Amino acid sequence: MDIGKRIEQGKLLSSLSTIGIGGKARYFIEISSPQEAQDLMRFVAKEQLPFWVVGKGSNTLFDDRGFDGLIIHNKIETLSENQGVFDVGAGYNFSLLGVQTARKGWGGLEFASGIPGTVGGAVFMNAGASKQQTADSLLSVSYVDESGKLLEIKNRDCDFGYRTSCFHQMKGIIVGARFELKKSESARQHQIDIVKYRSRTQPYGEKSAGCAFQNTEEMSTGQLIEKCGLKGEKIGEAEVSTLHANFIVNKGKASASDVKELIEVVKNQIHKQTGKNLQLEMRLAPYRLGE
Repeated sequence: MDIGKRIEQGKLLSSLSTIGIGGKARYFIEISSPQEAQDLMRFVAKEQLPFWVVGKGSNTLFDDRGFDGLIIHNKIETLSENQGVFDVGAGYNFSLLGVQTARKGWGGLEFASGIPGTVGGAVFMNAGASKQQTADSLLSVSYVDESGKLLEIKNRDCDFGYRTSCFHQMKGIIVGARFELKKSESARQHQIDIVKYRSRTQPYGEKSAGCAFQNTEEMSTGQLIEKCGLKGEKIGEAEVSTLHANFIVNKGKASASDVKELIEVVKNQIHKQTGKNLQLEMRLAPYRLGE
């Protein structure tokens, strides 16, 4: 079937984001294989369509107006393992991967447990926690570029940093990742401890887009925001979490405008009180690319 004929219209983006905010996408499609990603990139190039890729939408704030282009929902959920080397589709649940690998006695991805994103999102952001990060056990990334070519990009060429990678500057789709894990007798207990800690300290029962800001060097941003008296600060129905101050939660029907305004309030107060400039970790999807 022609990939273009599978494109839908008017998808409500609030349903694709863990914070539950966002208007309608002009166009929407779900892909479930690298081949579909290749076909789609060729179609996108031909039609000159602006696009935005989403997995679980766990660190994305969509615009109230939606997205004036194509939203690509990455649902490539394959998984295979050979002697500690795991080949995983980019749409695979990252938290589930952390649990499954730890249960089998493989160490390196325990920190993924409780991170409500996909493997592709974790690679894109170099997600990390508990003194581990995605890049630590990653061998390579499977990537479809804007021309539809399937590439294998080695870890050393991914330019990983704190919550960043080369993929922020590239126009294509992460379709898979290869991890090499090490046998660990403590992996399962470590993973369980991480989940218990997160459940106790982070607002997992509420709608959020994960950590709003990157951590500072001196102390965690959550501690910094709390120290500045901003826990519980609200704009509309967007609130700085009273459990963990680096989470902005949707208390009901918060708008993207509410969240953005609250972000600015927090940034301005932190700068006023400490002189520090907070950097967003949450990704703000514009209505139109380039805005």
